[in-house]
Amino acid sequence: MRNQAESFKFEISLSVLNHLGRNLYRNFITVLGEAISNAWDADANNVWIYIDKDGNNFAIKDDGDGMDPDDFQGKFLKVGYSKRKSNGMLSPNKRPYIGAKGIGKLALLSCAEKIHIISKTLDTEYTGGVIDNTELSEAINDDLTPDKYPLEKINIELFSSYKSGHKKGTIIIFEKTKEDIKNTIPYLKKLIALYFRFSLIDPSFTIFVNDKPVTLEDIKDLSNATEFLWDINQLNDPYLKTLTKLKSSPISVKNDIKITAFIATVEKPRYLKIAGTEERVGIDLFVNGRLRERDILKHMPDYSTRYIASYLYGQIHFEELDKDDKDRFGTSREGIVPGDEKYNKLIEILKNEILNSISNEWDALRLAADEEGDDENPRKTLKERRARSLYNLSSKGYKEEGNAEVKKWIKELQPDAEFNIPAYVDCFLSENIIRKFIKEKNIELSPEALEEINKWKGVEMQSKGKGNISIDIREVNEDTNYLSMNDLAYLVDKKDINKEACLSRDANEYKPIRDALAHTSLLTMPAKQKLTSVYENIKGRIKALLSSN
Repeated sequence: MRNQAESFKFEISLSVLNHLGRNLYRNFITVLGEAISNAWDADANNVWIYIDKDGNNFAIKDDGDGMDPDDFQGKFLKVGYSKRKSNGMLSPNKRPYIGAKGIGKLALLSCAEKIHIISKTLDTEYTGGVIDNTELSEAINDDLTPDKYPLEKINIELFSSYKSGHKKGTIIIFEKTKEDIKNTIPYLKKLIALYFRFSLIDPSFTIFVNDKPVTLEDIKDLSNATEFLWDINQLNDPYLKTLTKLKSSPISVKNDIKITAFIATVEKPRYLKIAGTEERVGIDLFVNGRLRERDILKHMPDYSTRYIASYLYGQIHFEELDKDDKDRFGTSREGIVPGDEKYNKLIEILKNEILNSISNEWDALRLAADEEGDDENPRKTLKERRARSLYNLSSKGYKEEGNAEVKKWIKELQPDAEFNIPAYVDCFLSENIIRKFIKEKNIELSPEALEEINKWKGVEMQSKGKGNISIDIREVNEDTNYLSMNDLAYLVDKKDINKEACLSRDANEYKPIRDALAHTSLLTMPAKQKLTSVYENIKGRIKALLSSN
């Protein structure tokens, strides 16, 4: 039994590793990211990743500062060791430290059956050990303390193919990963290029996968599919210079919140899909070059479901989230702790200011490029949008001729087409509904109607003679098909137009503009407004007529 005079100290079970997150790191790219981040923090110039898919093994090597035996025990194996607390916010080479909590290494220590680690400085030989996760799990089940679980001794021969020319740094071999390595090398290089930005923007840091460097070329398919770009607060990123196929000049956006960012759109949503996976590229949040929140739109449920969201991708860099002592990042090091004031402010400004503006501009840019815009955007009615799409399809043959003057004419006619096409459909629909109503109710044709019918039959006969046409033109050769709205209205609405508002009065106002429309004329703005308002009256009266019968 202990003497009361003895000093006491904390004793921690190995099971704390599970509670801290040993089992949270199951994404292969997260594991790679942790190793890459450690290399960055160690002032490495290069990181080499070697993938052995057949053996289900991989290795990661860097040329950073490396570790001596004291560093390996007191820093790497010390869960919770923070470089920032020991060295400040910057590395000796003035890089902002990515690591903060000292628990990210659990990603490395738990993703394979065995993890073999060696490291050296310029002044020391290799030191390290082997973590056998099967044995570690048994030690955790037996509730052992760390001092009762020594690491296995390293087999230096296992590293023979990686040691050549390695003067300093760390090498880790992951033997038999817990999940099969199914990803292709191009896929991995693409994800690294997307999610580890410092590998592309800092010339002193290069990542290799099977000895081939990760470069902007690995995301060239994405840059080639990008249509429009918004540069927020002048982000310095070489990726933006690869966007050579934009359909419009980049749009500069200035905002008071201390972020730099780019938001871009692709021609079709499928270009954001990462081939062979269920993943897609989104708008990601970075802090000090480290991915902190993947696809930030998921925190805006009312925006993430909008039509435009499936076209958007980009990067937001918000270093303010890491400029004080507050811990804003989740245990897995990806994701922001809910309720953070700075983060919530970012989401608010993105949603209410930046993205709303981008939505309107994107819609206008897409329509100007003769593509589908945003159906949910109230800038144009759905009728106008569908009419524009039909007009674009119909005019495609003329535009393919390549005549610049003709293309100009087509562009000039487009706004009128947006009005005329749905207006013609309205006319077609309303008049044919009345014709069917007259037939259904056996309404007798008036002498005035018969006179009008005979007149237009004669005109049609003369026209067919001039055109030497003998075929039938009208699918339904009924008399009412020769009557326009005002003639039809007199048959179904017997009210006195001089005494009360009625369908006949509206139809008389409608006729001259309707006739101009039927002859494909371009209408003045007052005529368009008049046609629209009168047609709304006509539609209302027809609906009332149908419901009363």
